[in-house]
Amino acid sequence: MISPLPPADLDDWADRLHTALLDSAPIAPLSESIPDFEVAGAYAIQQRNLTRLLDDGARLVGRKIGLTSAPMQQLLGVDEPDYGFILDTMVYPDGGAIPVSSLCAPRVEPEIAFRLSRPLQGPGISVADVLDATDAVGAALEIVDSRIADWRITLCDTVADNASSAAVVLGPWVPINDAPDLDDISASLYVNDEQVDTGVATAVLGHPAEAVAWLVNALAAFDIGLRAGEFVMSGSITSAVFVHSGDTAAADLSGLGRVSIDFT
Repeated sequence: MISPLPPADLDDWADRLHTALLDSAPIAPLSESIPDFEVAGAYAIQQRNLTRLLDDGARLVGRKIGLTSAPMQQLLGVDEPDYGFILDTMVYPDGGAIPVSSLCAPRVEPEIAFRLSRPLQGPGISVADVLDATDAVGAALEIVDSRIADWRITLCDTVADNASSAAVVLGPWVPINDAPDLDDISASLYVNDEQVDTGVATAVLGHPAEAVAWLVNALAAFDIGLRAGEFVMSGSITSAVFVHSGDTAAADLSGLGRVSIDFT
């Protein structure tokens, strides 16, 4: 997948998004300034910022999948998910706290996280392959955030902006053999102990492992695979709900437990 944008333009937009991340100051949508903005260019921008952060000492620990629900795909006019990266600096402890001042306009989503016991490399990866390579799953919260002002995003905007990823909170890992059928798992999302949404894991491409298989096969286009020990956030089971300073967000996933985070 080769971007039609000149490398200098890719570098410039990556710089702008990186500055927005560091300053918690969103910028106007890239799609308003880049004629014929395409997904290839958006992923090239994302990759530039991943390389920058790794060079600065961060460690790649996983991946996230977004746009896994039909309503979100319809909203952005797409027919497949997108993905981003997760660094060690983006992982917060269950029951911990994250400063809102480090974010732009955060929202929370309940998800199932998959932890791999062996590498996965596409193409041709199936749900059975994903489950065979998974040693544990867990309840998780993803904190999504947009470095694009007012969440005025197209597909290319969110892809360039690391699929709007900001942070993740992982609950206890449950051995895959002890977990319930993943497509039967229900999730309840809470803000300040008030239930704000519910959903069932079938909302994630029919089965959350299907989303992980899609990711591995999509990464194969860049000759990239997933490594043993990495985890994957498989996609939101409910809508994404805004949170603010002073809020506590929590998710209960049936058979996997509860996970929470404070916003300070």
